[in-house]
Amino acid sequence: MNRKVLQIAAPAALGLLLLVGRIAAQTGLAAAESHGEENADFSKAVIHVLPVRGPIYMLVGDGANITLQAGKQGELLVNTGFDKMSDKLIATMKKYSDRPLQYIINTNFYADGTNGNDLIRLAGTTITGANVTADISDSRQGAQILAQDNVVAHMSAPTGEKAPTPEGAWPTDTYIGKEKTLFFNGEGIEIIHQPNALTDGDSLVFFRRSDVISAGDIFNTDGYPVIDVAKGGTIEGTVLALTHIVEMAIVEHEEEGGTLVIPGHGHLCDQAEVVEYRDMVAIVRDRVKDAIKRGLTLQQTKAEKLTSDYDPTYGHNSYWTPDQFIEAAYNSLKK
Repeated sequence: MNRKVLQIAAPAALGLLLLVGRIAAQTGLAAAESHGEENADFSKAVIHVLPVRGPIYMLVGDGANITLQAGKQGELLVNTGFDKMSDKLIATMKKYSDRPLQYIINTNFYADGTNGNDLIRLAGTTITGANVTADISDSRQGAQILAQDNVVAHMSAPTGEKAPTPEGAWPTDTYIGKEKTLFFNGEGIEIIHQPNALTDGDSLVFFRRSDVISAGDIFNTDGYPVIDVAKGGTIEGTVLALTHIVEMAIVEHEEEGGTLVIPGHGHLCDQAEVVEYRDMVAIVRDRVKDAIKRGLTLQQTKAEKLTSDYDPTYGHNSYWTPDQFIEAAYNSLKK
């Protein structure tokens, strides 16, 4: 368990944060499409639920972390995990509301957050009457799936670079520009585009009344950020996105507590840990910039071991190694 868990919570929440640290270490089946975990054995996987604040819950054990908002109007999910866990996810959701799932928000297009879209969507409903027609009978099968417009572009694979994601998993409603807003279960929800971070279609989800940010894969406590240069990702954009989270978050006292942040992978955090992670990414970026300025090739830059002081904390994942992180940083800066 990461020692930092001990430092981030007010006493009332400390036990819960210790628990989620253990859960993440024991049951995470991790991570994005490039992580190569789609064929993992899910038969013994368990979805653990951490109450975060108010109607917000963090679900751990189903690929990427999932955020659940449950209230009188129904349920909203941020990401859906792998389809092999969809039955377990649906059963878990039923424990927190007897109202249907209405919204799914995808923070990017990676399989560990979107693979379950089709099955989970069909377990919900789109009630247009409440918002549009004033006729509750005007409802449609399946929840709405919301995402930034580039998510659909990558899932539909228009360039033929890979087989497209099945159409039933594609977002049903996309946004362009800086953000899309909702008001659901008594609180405003902001879906905020972070351009050219890990990809060109990343979103943060901010639950304003609950004061909780669902960060997607922009922020992971279990490894370096997976920067997909081929899909528009850059290390500069990742630093800017992490800085945006830092600026959105408000601390309670002495730089602890306050706004809570649900990472794409790993344990629940507050602003202090996002600052530490942002600073790490920015320092590595500056080291790579210096290597480029000195005329070093990619292989020479890798040989300098620019992440060696951070590797004990972030360099233990086989799916995204320090060398891969440096290569992505180097290539995005050279671009």
